[in-house]
Amino acid sequence: MSYASSAAPSVPRVLDADSHLMELPDFLSRHVERSMRDRIPTLDEIRLADVGERMRSYRDAREHAPETVARLVALGEGITRGPKWHDALGAFSGRERGLALDLLGFGRQVVFSSFCATKVFTSPDPAVGRAAAAAHNRAMAEFCEGDARLIGVALSPLDDPADALALIDEALDLRLGAVWIPSRAPGGRSPGHPLHDDIWRRLEATGTPFILHVGSSSLSVPDEWMNDGQPERRSARGGVEVIGSKDLTVIFHSAQRFISTLVLDGVLEQFPALKGGVIELGAGWVPDTIRRLDHAVDIWARSEPHLGEFQRKPSEQFREQLRFTPYPFEDVGALFRESMPELYLFSSDYPHAEGGRDPIGRFSRSLAGVGQADQARFFAGNFRDLFGPGTGVET
Repeated sequence: MSYASSAAPSVPRVLDADSHLMELPDFLSRHVERSMRDRIPTLDEIRLADVGERMRSYRDAREHAPETVARLVALGEGITRGPKWHDALGAFSGRERGLALDLLGFGRQVVFSSFCATKVFTSPDPAVGRAAAAAHNRAMAEFCEGDARLIGVALSPLDDPADALALIDEALDLRLGAVWIPSRAPGGRSPGHPLHDDIWRRLEATGTPFILHVGSSSLSVPDEWMNDGQPERRSARGGVEVIGSKDLTVIFHSAQRFISTLVLDGVLEQFPALKGGVIELGAGWVPDTIRRLDHAVDIWARSEPHLGEFQRKPSEQFREQLRFTPYPFEDVGALFRESMPELYLFSSDYPHAEGGRDPIGRFSRSLAGVGQADQARFFAGNFRDLFGPGTGVET
C-alpha cells in the first residue's frame, strides 16, 4: 500500500503540485555551455542549516548507495516520515524519484528546483542569468526524463522578452510542463506591458502554465526589520528554515501584487486560456484579494475605462485561470467557503521538511464536512485544470 492510498483511501488519485529536487553542487555547471561555466552562479555557497553540508557530501554521487536505497524503500507507506532534503529517496536522482513516487502513490508530481531560482532571477548580468536558466532547464529535464509522472518546471526571467521566449521554447522542446517566472516588474515594466504579450500568447497556445513560487522574489521582510535589538534572539531564517516567522506573514505580497496587476492590466481577460499557479506561498490571502479586485473594477471602471470593458469579473478570471496551494496548516474548507473550491490544490513539498510527515492527513482533516466532489477537486481535479495540457502526461 502507498502513502496516498493509506492516507486518503476515499480519493481515487492524488496529484502533487509541489515537490523539489535537491541540487548537487554541479547541477548548473554540468549543463551550461563551456564559455559560461566560470560565470554562472555556484551552489557551493549554500549554507542553509546543514543542508549545504549534506549537499556537498554527495558531491560526486548521482544516486544514493544501494544499501541506502534499500533502507529507504523499506519505509513503504511511511516514506513521508523518513529522511528529508538530500537524504530522502529521489532527492537528486530521477530514477530514485520514480521509486519514491511508487511509495508515495501520487499519479503525477510537479518538480521544482530548490536553490536555483533566486540565483537566476537576481543575476546582475542578463547573459549569465539566461545561461544559468538554460542550464537549469536542461538539468531539470534530465531529472524528469525517466518517469512520465514527473512534470519538470523550467525557469525563465522575463526582463528581455525575446530571451524569455527563447527559454520557453527550449523548455517546451525539453518537454518541461510549466514555467517559473519572477514576481517582479520585469525590465522595469508591468507584467501587463504589451512587450510581454508574445510570452503570454505562447504559454496560452501551448497549454503551459506560468508559476509563481516561493523564491520568485527576495524575502519580503528587509534586513532592517530583523534588527530588533535583541542579538540573543534566534531567527529560523537561514537556519532551520529558509524563512522566519516575520517572513511568513508577508511572503505572498509580491505574488499578490503580480497577479493583481495581471488582472487589472487585462492580461487574463486578453488571454482567457492562459493558466497560472501560485505555489508554496499559502492561500489564506486569496479570498480577500479576489474581493478587492472585484471592488477595484466596480469602483474604478469609470475613471479607468479599460476596466469597464472586462467581460468577466476578476473573481471569474481567478476561477477559470488561476490555482493556489495552501500551506498544510491552513483551513482549506474555510477557503472553499470564503471563495470557491476550484482554486486550491494539494501539494506535498517532498522532500522538503516544510511539507511535514503527513500532508494528506493534515489537509484531509481541514476538509472534514466538505463533499467528496470538492475533495476530489482539491486532491486531483484542480491539478488537471492547471497542468493537464502540455505536460506530455496522460490524465
